[in-house]
Amino acid sequence: MAELNFSISYIWPETLFFVLVLYLFAAALLEKRHPALAGNASLAVCPVAALLAMASAICTFHYDQVMFFGSYRIDGLSQFFKILVSLGFAFAALNAMRQPTLDTEKRVDYFLFLAMSAWGLTILSSAAELVTIYLALELSSYSLYILIPVRSRSRAAAEAGLKYILFGAAATAVALYGLSWIVVDQGTTYISVLATKPWTMAESPLAVMGLACFLGGLFFKLALFPFHFWCPDVYQGASNETAAFAATLPKLGAVIVLIRLAAVLKPELEITGILALLAAVSVTYGNLCALAQKDLKRMLGFSSVAHAGYILCGLVAGTAEGLAAAAFYAMAYLFMNLLCFWVVARVSQDGRNLEYDDLNGLSARSPLLALCLAAAAFSLVSLPPTVGFIGKLWLITALWGHGYDWLVIVVCVNSAIAIFYYLSLVRHAYTEDPKGTIPEGAPAGTLPGPMALADAGVFSQAGAVVLGILVVILGVLPGPVYSAVLAASRTLLP
Repeated sequence: MAELNFSISYIWPETLFFVLVLYLFAAALLEKRHPALAGNASLAVCPVAALLAMASAICTFHYDQVMFFGSYRIDGLSQFFKILVSLGFAFAALNAMRQPTLDTEKRVDYFLFLAMSAWGLTILSSAAELVTIYLALELSSYSLYILIPVRSRSRAAAEAGLKYILFGAAATAVALYGLSWIVVDQGTTYISVLATKPWTMAESPLAVMGLACFLGGLFFKLALFPFHFWCPDVYQGASNETAAFAATLPKLGAVIVLIRLAAVLKPELEITGILALLAAVSVTYGNLCALAQKDLKRMLGFSSVAHAGYILCGLVAGTAEGLAAAAFYAMAYLFMNLLCFWVVARVSQDGRNLEYDDLNGLSARSPLLALCLAAAAFSLVSLPPTVGFIGKLWLITALWGHGYDWLVIVVCVNSAIAIFYYLSLVRHAYTEDPKGTIPEGAPAGTLPGPMALADAGVFSQAGAVVLGILVVILGVLPGPVYSAVLAASRTLLP
């Protein structure tokens, strides 16, 4: 019989993020009396708390505990995603320290909602029951509804925020409606019990339809076709720093829930075949649309639609290897996109959106940032020896031989298509001449274009270098991480 089984030692990451939320809430209340609370020195507690949460998740990685009467699970998979959420939040918070489009009086509130969203994602990582998943998903989402339009004097940001709220509300309603159908037909919301129930249209048509609706809410977060319409517009309208967060961390929450639901999604089921079709369409549609983009964030938006399809391929396989490959690729997606957005935020001096031409001559202006951008582009296009290459290789390997060989061909063809627009980043950074003209009276040797990169000091270089090292090292030595995730994935399947 399930018991409460509560111990704070099991949930240190969630506790640390909750304490961080309380601190930032108090700072927001006291900011007018103590303006120093809005400074970088005070807000530096965000990455510090995130790193502590990451360390606590590493220490509890091998735990296997069920809490709160079976609705909350502490295992290797949950701790793996808490490590990713914590590390991703640390980089997102550091990236947001210098944000030209954020008004000073909103800085503390901004970081408060960032932390609240990350807190919701840590809870989502351990949720093992559909109502708990739904509540954690909404906790992580509501903060983003507020953050997206926070861009000083920008109508595009207001429009993006409105679109995100409207699409999010619709996806939430559909997911909740589907949840009610599952409860009516199957009589439970616990994933461990649902895995023992029939999930065919012949035996449980209402439950299958309900699961499809519930998955729609997760696909909205993942930006999977046809739930992707908000994605490019929101990325384009939001500030560079907000887009970096919205494009990466919420995807982790959707992936962990889909991995837990994989115990229900057997390869031979009708709904699994539909997911395979959605993966193929999402990969193809995202890549083809990305080809036509000039705005870098809009290109990355359609790119995320394609990557959502890649991640879904691992889930379609229905094996522990497929789940591990999906989790590993989610990690790869996090780091290579954070790196790309980090460089974009550094190059954009005034916080405006960049186009490909704005990267012209980056190798002359900042060789290190250009090199890190190249590492991100190579990883996004899945070239060795980056983490993107090994992640996609494991996805294809897990998928092959399980009835979806045609999907492997789709993935390979689309990886070739993606070469054009990803490597355009490198081409502009290394082979194109800088834009602009040389100012009159400038010193000899001055290059045309905006030479003074935003915050172009040790901090900018260090952040890009750390992310670049992660992208390369995890591609060269992926074994320990993959083995740990594979062992955790095997405990989920019957």
